[in-house]
Amino acid sequence: MLDLKLIRENPDLVRESQRRRGEDPAVVAHLLAIDTRNRALKTEAEALRAERKRVSAEIPKIHEAAERAPKVAAMREVGERITAMEHEITATDDQIRTLLLSIPNIPHESVPEGKDDSENIVIRTWGTPRAFDFPPRPHWEIAEALGIADFERGGKISGPRFFVLVGAGAHLERALINYFLDLHVTEHGYTEVNTPYLVKGECMVGTGQLPKFADDMYRIEGEDLYLDPTAEVPVTNLYRDEILDAAQLPIYLVGYTACFRKEAGAGGRDNRGMIRVHQFDKVEMVKFVAPETSWAELDSLLAQAEDCLQRLGIPYQIAQMCTGDVGFTAAKKFDPEAWMPGQGKYVEISSCSNFVDFQARRANIRYRPAPEAKPQFVHTLNGSGLAIGRTVAAILENYQQADGTVVVPEVLRPYMRGLALLTKGRAL
Repeated sequence: MLDLKLIRENPDLVRESQRRRGEDPAVVAHLLAIDTRNRALKTEAEALRAERKRVSAEIPKIHEAAERAPKVAAMREVGERITAMEHEITATDDQIRTLLLSIPNIPHESVPEGKDDSENIVIRTWGTPRAFDFPPRPHWEIAEALGIADFERGGKISGPRFFVLVGAGAHLERALINYFLDLHVTEHGYTEVNTPYLVKGECMVGTGQLPKFADDMYRIEGEDLYLDPTAEVPVTNLYRDEILDAAQLPIYLVGYTACFRKEAGAGGRDNRGMIRVHQFDKVEMVKFVAPETSWAELDSLLAQAEDCLQRLGIPYQIAQMCTGDVGFTAAKKFDPEAWMPGQGKYVEISSCSNFVDFQARRANIRYRPAPEAKPQFVHTLNGSGLAIGRTVAAILENYQQADGTVVVPEVLRPYMRGLALLTKGRAL
């Protein structure tokens, strides 16, 4: 959420942000008009309260009923006007908050302008895509042939965009989760947390999923609970409505969760395999940092996501999101995209974002720079390290062999009880 004071003092900055994002700049004028009315109402109501207090103190001193009665009647009328104003103030307060929650973050000046993901910029690549001496297959064909994934039965259980992992497939997913958690804890300096999968609506507001993306989320009927769309939500909200000490910063947390999204508006893209599904696993890195360090922290966050891919030996590229694709909450975002030889394209496997104080302001997460200093909002960042199902897909496609087997990356073998090769096993 943007600071209302910032919008009052720099309306052109926010209008330009809206324009760069392809959003309606007129929302700024609409918000400021309501804010002006709201402040005028509060000033007038306060003046009327002061008048009522002054006159109410005088009334008991008036002994003549004929002189007292008009003042009593006048104060009754003032009270009614105050009540009416308080109702309008409540309404305009709600309108202001609703509008503030609908305005996206301001992209950093270095974010390239563009209308959508077609105008993102690839800033670097790592690794050389393997030259195959046979036509590489997509991961869903490999997985089904090996009997390690069952897309048909996943659909039978839950519908489209669900799948079942079997045998070595299930083991590979579990191995990746454990490997990434260990890597982030032992080498990248994170503390592991295990959070609930169900989160309150206010938590979804805090990280920016609500109210804008309500249609993409799964809600528990009759309760103010949602299935988490990413570990970012419960982990970031661990410090909601808290004031941290400067000595606690930076805080690095990493957590695994299953994630749930309706994927509304996917438009038929990636409708096969493990790429765009309703339930998926992720290991998520979340940072709480002092404002002056957050851009350097974004660089290190991205490097840590890249480290996961490099250790697995998966070629990738880094795309910088343009203003039309940077996302509602992010000020700047980079997507590591893994090479998928069976599909002949790069596929997003992580997103690394700096939200500056946008989420912290919504979730009221602050820190005190010095013992007697006024609290300030922290900056929050997060990045997937990595999306597990997509990593399974990337391994299957990059490590496939001509005979249909798949080599297990060396770093994962200790987590696979020494298994070095995925071969056809017993299917369901």
